[in-house]
Amino acid sequence: MIIDVWSDVVCPWCFIGRRRLQKAIAGLGQGIDITVRHRAFQLNPAATGVEQTSKMLSEKYKISSEQVNDMQAQVCSIADGEGLCYDLSETLSGNTRDAHRLILWADLQGRGDELLEAMYSSYFEKSGSLFDEESLMALVQDVGLDVSSARELLASSEFNDVVDQDQQLAAQLGANGVPFYVVDMKYGISGAQPQEAFDETLRKALADT
Repeated sequence: MIIDVWSDVVCPWCFIGRRRLQKAIAGLGQGIDITVRHRAFQLNPAATGVEQTSKMLSEKYKISSEQVNDMQAQVCSIADGEGLCYDLSETLSGNTRDAHRLILWADLQGRGDELLEAMYSSYFEKSGSLFDEESLMALVQDVGLDVSSARELLASSEFNDVVDQDQQLAAQLGANGVPFYVVDMKYGISGAQPQEAFDETLRKALADT
């Protein structure tokens, strides 16, 4: 079974959905060959600077700062139910292309999932930045990857084409947001659906195989 997961590292629902997917996979039991592939998706690919997420959300949705706080509090409550400890009060928003490039690079070394987890935890639980090289290198080092090689990657254009191709494929499959999951290129899950949706979709895909 191959599960393609389109996500962005600054999407709070993507981390929540990740936990639900992990529970669904665990619920299938042992001895099942499952590959989960990270697919890049940028919520704001045109971003050129870094700004407070609360300010960005207020301007994007034309809502007050109080409404933003209420919206974020609701997300934090849902995350708490998945064992996550969100702190969205000081998060930043910016371009995530380099973060995705590093995850794709780490995938080739068998550490992509670890780096993705580290990025999610740093960003959502520790108010860490994912938009400057030093912050990204600290996470690279934390998961045991070579920092010098990671710096060389960021200085190059490597994986830019893969990021673009992933985004284009998502659009072709009808996804205009994340999280978005496709199981064996047959069954889709759009958004951070309830646990039951993940369980049911994976069981159906397994039955078909």
